[in-house]
Amino acid sequence: MFRLSLPAPFTCGGALLLLLSCNAPTADTTVSEEPAPPMVQVEAESYLDANGQVALQDLPEGEGVASEGTAWLAYAVDLPVAGRYRCEIQLSAPEGGTAWLEDYYENKDGRTYNITGALSAPAEPGFQVLSVDGSPLNRGAHPLKLHLEGKGLTVDWVRFTLMREHQPSPQTLTQATEGEEWSLVWADEFDGQGLPDTSKWTFDLGNWGWGNNEPQYYTEYRTENARQEDGNLIIEARKNDMDQPWTSARLTTRGKTSFLYGKIEFRAKVPAGDGAWAAGWTLGDAYVDELSWPYCGEIDILETTGKEIDDATGEGINHASCHTAAYYFKKNNHITATLPVDDLVNEFHTYAIEWDSNGVRAFLDGEHYYTYDKTADQLEWPFSQPQNLIINLAMGGGMGGEIDPALTSQQLIVDYVRVYERH
Repeated sequence: MFRLSLPAPFTCGGALLLLLSCNAPTADTTVSEEPAPPMVQVEAESYLDANGQVALQDLPEGEGVASEGTAWLAYAVDLPVAGRYRCEIQLSAPEGGTAWLEDYYENKDGRTYNITGALSAPAEPGFQVLSVDGSPLNRGAHPLKLHLEGKGLTVDWVRFTLMREHQPSPQTLTQATEGEEWSLVWADEFDGQGLPDTSKWTFDLGNWGWGNNEPQYYTEYRTENARQEDGNLIIEARKNDMDQPWTSARLTTRGKTSFLYGKIEFRAKVPAGDGAWAAGWTLGDAYVDELSWPYCGEIDILETTGKEIDDATGEGINHASCHTAAYYFKKNNHITATLPVDDLVNEFHTYAIEWDSNGVRAFLDGEHYYTYDKTADQLEWPFSQPQNLIINLAMGGGMGGEIDPALTSQQLIVDYVRVYERH
């Protein structure tokens, strides 16, 4: 059983629903310009009986449940609001160990999601709280597994605190696709100073691994990680910053504007160095949490890794891909193409797609090198629905690979982002 040391709450779907405020920012954290989220916190103390638990031992009343090696606990958590959550696990680990949360383990299509990444618990007496920020969770019931690795880990509770309510984009720009000429309909030239234009961009926030085991913490409204400077957007990844292994930024138009069809361009310089992973891409506006992906669709326009760039010459490759429910990287069957590029690091290059009701075509400096054709199968073609734009610089993770320990900072430099229609 589990210990509860809070006032009597309302019980909902195997979880405890508490109306509490999120933690206030400190001098070392960022201040969001987004509307304050509803005060929602869900705490689960009662785990479920489930086949598959290994070497678990119930402790006396009020002392939790302990693992003796590798084990998992099942929870049913009902969340009243969709959004980005802080996930916390209170446990004791006298000999150290790791824990992580898996969402939707009973999902009908067999896909599950690591929503915290592997959280390391140092060997120390007493209870400690492991936490990550920004995990995307939808409203409703979530069958969860708490995975444990280590001897004698004692779990007290799992808690979810809303950091930001999900906000779909209030407007969609649908671009005309017939005609001979391209006409500009939306752009950011990054000609200002300080933070990026908050009428066009919001910030994704947190360090939950982003589905790729990435170690960086994406901050919001922090010029150390995202700023306009000399006519460019600078996204800077910084090592050992804010008590995190890395910080960086991920800008998105979600919550501001989504786009359907047209020509989308990113003009940028990307970083070299093992571990750097730069991207300019689109994600379906229907995305709410990881169960939404890849049904919502994703189009990778600019995607480079430092490990594929020559440090001396800057020569490397760019990846263009479309991810759908039928074809995506976790199936290892996504439809992709690469193109060698001279000096990605010191020279600006223009990465673009032309997207219409017939397909997606990718270009680099005007050279056409990738095509994804429309089919009648919705699982293969989600691109008749709006997408939002994303620019980010990750470090490490599944594609970035091992980070060079000598690196202390990296920069993705973006000259502009533009969207056109035909006329």
